[in-house]
Amino acid sequence: MTQNPGWGSGPHGGWGGYPPPPTAKPGVIPLRPLGAGEIISGSFSTLGRYWKRLGGVFLAVHGIWLLIVVAAAGIAFAAVREHVAPVFDVTDGRAPDREHLTPILLAGATLLVLLVVLGITSLALSASLHQTVLRNAVLGRPVAFRALWRATWRRAPAVAGTVVLSGLIAAAPMLMVMAVWLPMTFAGAADDSSPGTVVLLPFLLILTMPLMVWLTTLFGLAPAAAVMEPAGPVTALRRSARLVKGDWWRVFGVTMLAGLIAGLFAWLIQLPFHLVALFTLIPAVSDMSEGGVPPVGALFLFVLLVLVGGIGGQLVQTGFMQLVSGLLYVDLRIRREGLAAELLRAVQAGPAAPVPSPSPVA
Repeated sequence: MTQNPGWGSGPHGGWGGYPPPPTAKPGVIPLRPLGAGEIISGSFSTLGRYWKRLGGVFLAVHGIWLLIVVAAAGIAFAAVREHVAPVFDVTDGRAPDREHLTPILLAGATLLVLLVVLGITSLALSASLHQTVLRNAVLGRPVAFRALWRATWRRAPAVAGTVVLSGLIAAAPMLMVMAVWLPMTFAGAADDSSPGTVVLLPFLLILTMPLMVWLTTLFGLAPAAAVMEPAGPVTALRRSARLVKGDWWRVFGVTMLAGLIAGLFAWLIQLPFHLVALFTLIPAVSDMSEGGVPPVGALFLFVLLVLVGGIGGQLVQTGFMQLVSGLLYVDLRIRREGLAAELLRAVQAGPAAPVPSPSPVA
């Protein structure tokens, strides 16, 4: 009597009798739900395959930003040059005159605002860059420098909006504490009362940390949604919250693990540059201790090596974390919305087909 193998047995044993078909892996990840190790390895694979394009755009953006900062600092110094000496060369204990102090404070505030704007813009461009690369890396497609440059700038405003909004939302608990604490402190100082409010501030800020971490994780996938779908800032924040809901601890755990790995690799990249820079600085320190003039070449080489090591470490650390965030977004979309089938159709369409911008499934 012949027995039907059914689901429990078969010529190859195991469940169903036959091994499951292999999962398609056209790019850096298999098109199925991902484990933490696959997200980490997929991020490293993306950096390894596209490092030239990523580094080129990264250096171009930061080169432009450096020129802007140097030019702005030079213009600001030239504008307040005649006020510097009266403010900083006061020797009789008098406070500097307001007519000299005000222009310097205005110039400093302007430079500070410029640095904040450039920092937000740089972070937005970096996130847009890495998410754009990841869209191609998941499908295993190359990307040209010019196309990557255009796509990065095109989605940067939306990503900047998500960065600003998510930062304000995450910082809201701390801002609320400060809004209550500052009036209490000023009132206590005016009445010469106990300075207990000053001691209370660190404890209040510590109490807000869990809520800030929860909000940061909840909206951490918004830059990926802004580039991948694409979506506006508010829509991207809603998409991130909807995807993370129910998987918060998993997203938080993978992000923390990736942060530790990224910090370690950034340190390993910076370490040799810092060691070589330190050895080049030893002759300069010796000459200064003996009263001589430090060699300009050694000081320039020291600054250059530290700068190169810092840029390399930042490129790996920042880029790696953004790629991890993007792969978490892809993983959650695969688990909940069947994104793998849409990506597989794009792969089967061939390399000439445009990279899809997956829309959310209702």
